[in-house]
Amino acid sequence: MVTARGIRVKGVVQGVGFRPFVFRLAAAEGLAGWVLNGEDGVEIHLEGAQPAMDAFVRELERRPPPAARIASIEIAPATPEGFTEFTIRESRRENSPTVRISPDLPVCAECLREMSAPEERRFEYPYINCTNCGPRYTIVLSLPYDRCNTTMRTWPLDGYCRHQYLDPADRRFHAQPVACGECGPHYCLRIAGDVVEGDAEAISRAAGLLRDGRIVAIKGLGGYHLVCDARNAGAVGSLRERKFRKEKPFAVMAKDLEVARRLVELGGAAEAMLTSTERPIVLAPAKVELDASWTGLVAPETGELGVMLPYTPLHYLLFAKGAPEVLVMTSANRSSEPIAFEDEDALARLEGLCDAFLIGQRPIARRVDDSVVRAGWQGPAVLRRARGYAPGAVARLPVERPVLAVGADLKNAITLVVNGQAFVSQHIGDLDHYEAFCAFEQTIGDLVSMYDVRWEDLLVVRDCHPEYASTVYAERLPAAQKGAVQHHRAHIASVLAEREAWRKRVIGVAFDGTGFGDDGTIWGGEIFTGSVAEGFSRVAHLRCAVLPGGDAAARSPVQAAAGFLVQLQGAPDFCAPPFGFPARYRQSLELAQKGVRTFGTSSIGRLFDTVAALAGFTRPISFEGQAAMWLEHLARQDQSSQDQGAADAYPFPLIGEELDFRPLLRQVVQDRARGKSPAAIARAFHRGLAQGVAEAVNSLGALFDTVVLSGGVFQNETLLADLGGQLTAAGREVWTNSAVPPNDGGISLGQAALAAFGQCRDCRGTVVTHA
Repeated sequence: MVTARGIRVKGVVQGVGFRPFVFRLAAAEGLAGWVLNGEDGVEIHLEGAQPAMDAFVRELERRPPPAARIASIEIAPATPEGFTEFTIRESRRENSPTVRISPDLPVCAECLREMSAPEERRFEYPYINCTNCGPRYTIVLSLPYDRCNTTMRTWPLDGYCRHQYLDPADRRFHAQPVACGECGPHYCLRIAGDVVEGDAEAISRAAGLLRDGRIVAIKGLGGYHLVCDARNAGAVGSLRERKFRKEKPFAVMAKDLEVARRLVELGGAAEAMLTSTERPIVLAPAKVELDASWTGLVAPETGELGVMLPYTPLHYLLFAKGAPEVLVMTSANRSSEPIAFEDEDALARLEGLCDAFLIGQRPIARRVDDSVVRAGWQGPAVLRRARGYAPGAVARLPVERPVLAVGADLKNAITLVVNGQAFVSQHIGDLDHYEAFCAFEQTIGDLVSMYDVRWEDLLVVRDCHPEYASTVYAERLPAAQKGAVQHHRAHIASVLAEREAWRKRVIGVAFDGTGFGDDGTIWGGEIFTGSVAEGFSRVAHLRCAVLPGGDAAARSPVQAAAGFLVQLQGAPDFCAPPFGFPARYRQSLELAQKGVRTFGTSSIGRLFDTVAALAGFTRPISFEGQAAMWLEHLARQDQSSQDQGAADAYPFPLIGEELDFRPLLRQVVQDRARGKSPAAIARAFHRGLAQGVAEAVNSLGALFDTVVLSGGVFQNETLLADLGGQLTAAGREVWTNSAVPPNDGGISLGQAALAAFGQCRDCRGTVVTHA
């Protein structure tokens, strides 16, 4: 007996070979009907015998295409229409789309084998791809995902590619970016005014330049990289000088997994991330036997290397043509600017930064950086969410209206909620830079347009800081409603949103460098209780210090230190040995003592800066978080108290509602004056911070079995392991971020979650509801 079923599959199911997979599966089971891309996923109409339909659904659930991510399968009875075959229909677009866009995918093993075979038509073709691999998000112009809606639309398929595109038995069946050397885009090399045409010759010449210690700007999936030989000190030094990147670590690309294993300590989790379909940069401890003459230039004073593997055909071709086996591969920009992704802009902005340009013809629809992850104390942790992850949906929120959360100004990322699905954008950057702010505007327009969201329907949510660039921008948008969410509450909410634990009551610890507080001071060492649905109450915080000179104190550890050390009675002269603070300290101390040009703060980030200054980091920082990273690196080097455990911990008591830093700083000052090693001081500081916070949580949160830890400070694995271990030993469950970063890159998700439950306020302080 012939029956019919309608099936709707939601998730990442467009651009990943899902329709060809359905076609082949239906043919194998002898079923008729059709499949097409709809607004919210893939729609299927099946006709045939019931046992065959049951088998079809089982295989659909068990063995979807490798890059697909099924969120739900909805099955409903349908009316038989008498189909005699199964077909792939043209995509349907009637309403606003809600389908999840696939992130970009690394080149697959089959395409690599084909690219390496001289007898194949796509031998050494740098744009080779199939339904299982290749570009997705970076070429999509609009939905649904069809070739005419991608940046490949200007390259018509030749007969060879069209035959594969239309052949259900071929792995390129309905692969939208499919092309070959006869009909597709190519690469060229521009050097000293000359242009080298032809993929093979251009790539070979680029590899030769890298061997010779030159810097090459190379166009990839989501933008240009600046590339040089990682083991060539002259090349790396020149790149730092040209890019104005004094000390911030560079990422490297290893030729293959074996080379990566020689560079860093790879546990099972780290190796799994390194080889995953996301192909992120993985932070891991550098091998101690590595030559410090180059690792110290690539990643100074960290003890870690950020390593990634090749993920595009071009990368593999570069190594095959003789490029050095370890390449610095960093975003093509001047320090803190967004990555260059358009050819003319790259040629203009990167002039003087590189010696040559390896330029691909295929346009990039939007800039997307490489993602950064690490195998953390609780498992995989995302530190920068971009290529391979964005713009995936990370949660389903119980809200019908669309919500746009614009995030914070540092490490910005935005979240757009459509039909309850929270789509988190790629990392955008720091909005105090003009180019990054332009990228922020473009990303908002991009997602809102792609999902056909009407401004008059939107609830726009932003940070409470009145002077953030994102705040000013949000207030100008023509949205139906607008509201604000306090920075640190958004941090805690982001962790709960990942788990969709809306009514779970927790005690939350939000530690970072800066965030606008309810009282107008700069928060950053906060403890809350509550839930997303009910809101969060501040129950404790770091004792208030001051920031002499305001935001400038975040760029100078000794300036920040003055705002904390001013509270120590009988303190020594910190400009004298062994501390050796520069004159800037005395100037800052005078401001702190007089209360002139100072701002109150409860920032743990600035406490880290203070201890770093006392331990020897007395120069200005050259990138955000540098002093704290240095202090953690120092703590990992300590060998003097390996077996002393928490006994070697500085006092950090909770007094009333304040975590009092004064006893801790007194002990740091005394130990440094007595000649204790900076490494031992750094380690005792981490232990003391963890012990004090654990005791505070256990005291304040007797009714809460779950502790949430979020904020940029919890990128510090040493602190996270110390604190998490103590909380776990006390019988508490510890939740941290995993899908979005703990830093400000996760703020927008928390903003959206709190807004969905009416936990945001408009400019008059009135609660904004989502009804």
